[in-house]
Amino acid sequence: MLTLQRFRKKYGPMLVLDVGDLEIPSGIFWVKGTNGSGKSTFLKALAGILSFEGDVLLGGKVNVKKNPVSYRKVVNFAAAEPLFPEFLTAAEMIRLFTEVKGVPFERADWYAESIGMAPYLHQPIGSFSSGMVKKLSLILAFTGKPRLILLDEPLITLDADSLDVLYSWMVKAHRDHKVSFMVSSHQSPGTSFLRDASEILVENKSLNLKHVSVANG
Repeated sequence: MLTLQRFRKKYGPMLVLDVGDLEIPSGIFWVKGTNGSGKSTFLKALAGILSFEGDVLLGGKVNVKKNPVSYRKVVNFAAAEPLFPEFLTAAEMIRLFTEVKGVPFERADWYAESIGMAPYLHQPIGSFSSGMVKKLSLILAFTGKPRLILLDEPLITLDADSLDVLYSWMVKAHRDHKVSFMVSSHQSPGTSFLRDASEILVENKSLNLKHVSVANG
C-alpha cells in the first residue's frame, strides 16, 4: 500500500523520525505511541502536509512529492483539532471538497445524514461545538474515492454513537472498496475496530509494524 524510502523527519536540528525503508501493506492500522513520539508528524507527512526527507509512494507508483495532486486526490487526512473557515457553512465546506475530489455532493450528504450532521449543514462552522467540527472533518476525510484515509485522534470529542458510526464507515470502506486506514489514538479503539486492525508503534524515532490482528494479540 505504502512504500517509504529513506524516510526521515526533522524539525530544525531535532530528529523526530528515522524510518528508513519500509513497506506498509494495505489494511487498517492503529498508530500508537506516547505524547511527542511523532504519531501526528508521521500522519501529516504521509498526507503531504509536512515536508520530510526521502520518498513516499502509494501503490508503488504515485509519489507524494512528484505527483502531489494525484496523491492528494486519493489520500485523505483528518486532523486531531481541525480548523475550518468559520464563516463558511458545513455544506459550503463539503461542496469545496467534493468539487476538488470530482464526486457528487450527494455522496458526502449520505455521511452527514448517518452521523447526525444533516440538520446543521447550512449553519456556519463558527457556531459548531468541537464535536460537530470533528464530525465535519470525518465527513470530509471519507469524501471522494480515497485509497488511504489518515485519521489523527478521531476518537476525541466524539460521542459513543458517533464512534460506532465511524467504525461502521471504516469497516464498509475497507471491505467494499479496499480503502486502507491509519488511525492514531491514545485511547483503545472499540472492539469492532480492533477485529480488523493491525498495529504501528511509533517509538525511539522509528516504526514497529505488527501484521497480526490486535484483537488476537
